[in-house]
Amino acid sequence: MVSPSPFLNLPATLAWEDDCLRILDQTRLPQSTVIETLTNAHEVWRAIHELRVRGAPAIGVAAAYGLCVAMQSSRDLPIGAFREALKERAAYLDSARPTAVNLSWSLKRMLRAADRSNASDALSLYRALVDEATSIHDEDQLLCEQIGRHGMTLIAPGSGVLTHCNAGALATTGLGTATAPIYLAQRAGIPFRVYADETRPLLQGARLTAYELQQAGVDVTLITDGMAASLIAGKQVDVVIVGADRVAANGDFANKIGTLSVAIVARHFNVPFYVACPSSTLDLQTPSGNAIVIEERRDDEVTHLGGHAIAPEGIKVRNPAFDVTPHDLVTGYITERGIINAPFDTQLAALFGATS
Repeated sequence: MVSPSPFLNLPATLAWEDDCLRILDQTRLPQSTVIETLTNAHEVWRAIHELRVRGAPAIGVAAAYGLCVAMQSSRDLPIGAFREALKERAAYLDSARPTAVNLSWSLKRMLRAADRSNASDALSLYRALVDEATSIHDEDQLLCEQIGRHGMTLIAPGSGVLTHCNAGALATTGLGTATAPIYLAQRAGIPFRVYADETRPLLQGARLTAYELQQAGVDVTLITDGMAASLIAGKQVDVVIVGADRVAANGDFANKIGTLSVAIVARHFNVPFYVACPSSTLDLQTPSGNAIVIEERRDDEVTHLGGHAIAPEGIKVRNPAFDVTPHDLVTGYITERGIINAPFDTQLAALFGATS
């Protein structure tokens, strides 16, 4: 699997090769590079649920190809039976994770493509699904590039950029969302530094963001989550850029747990706080962040580290994977169509209402 951006020095997050979905197992990084081939709907579901493929845009692409994988065993069915099975397997894949809207967005788009198709047999409809999944994949790479071009204007020479979790190339199939401005600024020769939060409890910032930025030659410093406030207070951070898993109509957004804390501190110290996201992450049918479903994950992700217990046995645990940041803490949204400022409800609806 060759990266779509070789200068990043990373394997591709996922690939469709020889009618097979292959993914980079991100739970093994950075120690091991393991490519898995997914052969049925259950394997795709588990890969998404278990975070072997993760990041809202990458989940969307994986789900599109995953639906193709899920339908391969049905290519000999009558067309009507194929269409019924398609709906059932899309609903099954959609249950893998609740918060990132790209999952349901992608599967709904695949179903709409099937509805539009005038295929008269199951094999032809399957091929139409593969074509649509390929289009979703190609668009994701283009959207990352466009986000990067708009966002790199926020990175001044000598500045410090803080990011949280992994909204990077590993979370997409291109340059990433929050990292796209970083990569394009670096490619343009702008000198700057990046601080990457470790992002407890699963350490995506340490395992993934720090790894991919280092692989690309970016000046990156890994910090613990608790250090962010001190760095911002000490004027070492000039701009915060994070990703998003779901953006509500009023501009509230869900992102990896800990994002809200960074946003509050950034506002207190007057540091611009930007959210980089493609239109596929917008959910204009959800009025505010209060209606976003937050995924709760297993206790052992908090009580164990590297397979070893780090907390008392039997301790009560909360493990929400995401938090919701209110729109009034957001300076702007970096999208493929430009940087959007408040009022977000009217600006998002004006730019993306017809495509949401």
